[in-house]
Amino acid sequence: MKRLTIDADYLSDILKSLLAIPSPTGYTDPIVRFVTGELEKLGLSVELTRRGAIRAVRRGVDSRGARAVVSHVDTLGAQVKYLKSNGRLELVPIGTWSARFAEGARATIFTEKGSYRGTILPLKASGHTFNNEIDELPVGWQYVELRVDALTRDEADLDRLGIEIGDIVAIDPLPEFLDNGFIVSRHLDNKAGVALMLAALKAMQDENVETPVASHWLFTIAEEVGVGASSIVSPEVASLVSIDNGTSAPGQNSSEFGVTIAMADQTGPFDWHLTKKLVDVCKANDIRYQKDVFRYYRSDSASAVEAGADVRTALVAFGVDASHGYERIHMHALRSIAEMITAYLTSDVEIKRDFQQSGPMTGFTRQPTGRAKQELSADVESETIDDPAHPHHAGHA
Repeated sequence: MKRLTIDADYLSDILKSLLAIPSPTGYTDPIVRFVTGELEKLGLSVELTRRGAIRAVRRGVDSRGARAVVSHVDTLGAQVKYLKSNGRLELVPIGTWSARFAEGARATIFTEKGSYRGTILPLKASGHTFNNEIDELPVGWQYVELRVDALTRDEADLDRLGIEIGDIVAIDPLPEFLDNGFIVSRHLDNKAGVALMLAALKAMQDENVETPVASHWLFTIAEEVGVGASSIVSPEVASLVSIDNGTSAPGQNSSEFGVTIAMADQTGPFDWHLTKKLVDVCKANDIRYQKDVFRYYRSDSASAVEAGADVRTALVAFGVDASHGYERIHMHALRSIAEMITAYLTSDVEIKRDFQQSGPMTGFTRQPTGRAKQELSADVESETIDDPAHPHHAGHA
């Protein structure tokens, strides 16, 4: 296995293009068309599900035991809940995110007559009118409203514009790409994952590398609402690596630099063997990595398994500060994960039994169960236990 060189300019440019395309869950046709076009430029043929999840297969020496990599093109957003008598719109969120991050956001409302622009505001937005009450208003979706940039004095005006309950609202990303490598924007979850996958694929196509098994490049359209990879994983896929964001926050071990390998999320541990494989890939290629466990998080891997896919799953993440808010990442993490993907997909297959969906015990995996060896002399142990500051000293019982 070897990591390939990633075209950082392409990675940055494609991420900018992805961020410029609104794609809240439920309104993903435009970005599906864009990603499909990019995959075709890179030389792959593309299959779409009825609703638009994307599969592109890169041939390997063997089609069995295929390896899949997946990211989602959909993002958080909102939906019109109610046309208000004051000419503004009540909203409900698409995906899980706080109204705290919605306040002040610029947005686009998509209607059958066309799109309108607007701003999400707290119900009491003006200090000149409400004085200190603007700081006393609770946080919640029932305490914000969307002001449409059109003549909308009442519900009838909204109706004349063709704005209806259920219309999708996309939130402006407001991206900034800084010279020091930091990227600040909404919706980096998970357009950054899509971008780094395309950059990894480009590196493999440019080098015309051979892989031991086929690789499936999957892009889902409803991960933010829990559907994700439930209908895109084909039977020949044996392992599925999700690329998504990791939470670089207090109490977490994720980082905005290097590869964050998730050991578990709220659905439980990821596959032991596949996760170890990814760690070994990082070690062998001198790719910085760290491990983390996520408590309030799920990804495309969970939706695939819950839908019945018998695949090994793993989650690789780029550290995101303020996830599902105004997010920040670093190019170092994106490039590191793209490098890891190229090394992983070109590495040898160790579990050949995975070429079949089921079979006898022959070739089944093993996990270590033996006791670890400890190199401690009697003198060292005595000195340690006799130290009053040592936590196992009798005085600390």
